[in-house]
Amino acid sequence: MNSKSGSDTQLLQVLGRRDVLFLAFGSMIGWGWVVLAGDWINDAGSIGAVLAFLLGGLMVTFISLTYGELTSAMPKAGGEQVFSWRALGPFWSFVCAWMLVLAYVAVVAFEAVAMPTVLEYLVPAFRQVYLWNIAGWDVYLTWALVGSGGAIIMMIINYIGIKFAAIVQTVVVIFLMIIGVLFFGGALVNGQPAYLQPTFVGGMKGILTVAIMTPFMLVGFDIVPQAAEEMKIPSRTVGIITIMGVILGAIWYMMIILAVSFSLPAGELSFASLVTADAMGVALGHPAWSKVMVVGGLCGIISTWNGFYIGGSRVLFAMARAGQLPAFLGYIHPKYKTPSNAVILVGVLSALVPFLGRMALVWLTDAGGLATVIAYFIVAVSFLVLRFKEPEMERPYKVFAGKAVGFIAAGLAFIFILFYLPGISPAALIWPYEWGIIFGWIILGAIFFIQAKKLGGDSEVNHRMRLIVLGKNTENISSSGS
Repeated sequence: MNSKSGSDTQLLQVLGRRDVLFLAFGSMIGWGWVVLAGDWINDAGSIGAVLAFLLGGLMVTFISLTYGELTSAMPKAGGEQVFSWRALGPFWSFVCAWMLVLAYVAVVAFEAVAMPTVLEYLVPAFRQVYLWNIAGWDVYLTWALVGSGGAIIMMIINYIGIKFAAIVQTVVVIFLMIIGVLFFGGALVNGQPAYLQPTFVGGMKGILTVAIMTPFMLVGFDIVPQAAEEMKIPSRTVGIITIMGVILGAIWYMMIILAVSFSLPAGELSFASLVTADAMGVALGHPAWSKVMVVGGLCGIISTWNGFYIGGSRVLFAMARAGQLPAFLGYIHPKYKTPSNAVILVGVLSALVPFLGRMALVWLTDAGGLATVIAYFIVAVSFLVLRFKEPEMERPYKVFAGKAVGFIAAGLAFIFILFYLPGISPAALIWPYEWGIIFGWIILGAIFFIQAKKLGGDSEVNHRMRLIVLGKNTENISSSGS
C-alpha cells in the first residue's frame, strides 16, 4: 500500500438521492433481525420488544435530527469527526471518530460471522476441519473461511468504486424489502393473535435488555455523513434523507418482531435455528419460504456489510487526512477514487474475526453498541455547542426547536451509555470479553493519539481541519507516507 500525495486526493461525487437513502436504510437492516428476533421476544415479550425498539428508535431519531442539520452544514467525509472538531476541538474529535471506527468495524466483523451462519442453515453439514473452541463455541475451518471469503469479496467491491458499491446496495435492498413485505403480509393474514402472548416479559428489565441493542441495530443512518463528499445532491436533502433512513429502519424492526410474534408461539422461539426464517415458512404456508427468507437475510448482510465498509473506511480516511492516524490511510486510489488503503485495513480486520467463532457476534454487538452511543452523545453535545457558539452558521437543513432537540438527544444518548455500565443496568457489558474489546480499543486509540501529538500536535490537526471545512483542495493537506 502506498500513500503518495498529489492530484489524486479527491473523492468522486457520484451518489444520488436513491443511492443515499438505500445506503442509510440498507446499512440498518442487516442480519441481526433474522438471528435475534426470537431472543428479543423471549427477553421482553412481543409488545415489550416492539416498545424497546420504539424507545431506541426515538433516541436515534433525535440523534438523527442533529446529524441531519450538521451534515447539511458540513458535508465532509468523516462527518462526526468534523462536527466534534468544530464544536469541541481535536481531542473530542479524535474520541468521537475513534469510537465510530470501533462501531463500524464491529458491524463489518459481525456480518463476517453472520455469513457462515446463513450457509449453515442452507447446508447444515458444511462445518469441517475442527480448529479450536472459544467461549464454548467450536470453530471449524470451513465455517471461518466462508466469513473471511465474504469479507474479501466485500473489500473488492468497495475498493473498485463507491458507485459500483451503491448499485450493489440498491439491488439487494429492493429484494430484501420485497421479502419483508411478503413476510409481514403473510403473518397478518395467516398468523394467530394468540401467539402474541406473553406480550411482556420481565417488565422494564426485559425492555431495557432489548433496548440497549437498538443503537447497534439502528446504527447505519450515520453512514450518510461519511460519504458526504461523494454525493451530488443538495445539502438540505442530505439532512432529510438521514432522518428518513432512521424512521424506515425502526419501522422495519418493529414489523419483523410483530410478524414473528404472529407466526410462532413463544414456546417455539427458543428451538428455532433461525427464528425469522422459520416464522416466514409458517406465515406463508410452505417451508421453502424459510429458504427465501434466508436469502433475504443474505441480502441484509450484504447491504449492511457494504454500508459499513463505506463508513469505516471513510472515517479512517478522514482521521488520516486530519493527521490523527497514519498518513497511508488517507491515500486515494488514482483510478477508483476510493480510500483504498483504509478499505483494505477494514477488510483484513473483518476477515480475521470469523476465526473467533460465533460468540463474537454477541461481544461485537454489545461493545459496538456502547461505542455507538458514545459517539452519538458527542455529536449531540457538538450540535448544542454550535447552536450556542455559532448561531449564524449556515445550516441548509435546520431543525425546528434545535436547542430543545439537542438537549433531548444528548440526554437520551447519555442514558443509553448508563445502560451499558455495571451496577447501574441489568444489561451491562460482560467482563472480560466485551469490556476487553472496549479497553483494548481505548489503549490502541491512546497510542495513535500520542503519536499524532508527537508528529504535529493540536495545531497541525486544527490547520488541516480548517482547510477541510473550508473546502480547500486536499492536496494541500495530504502527507506523504510509506
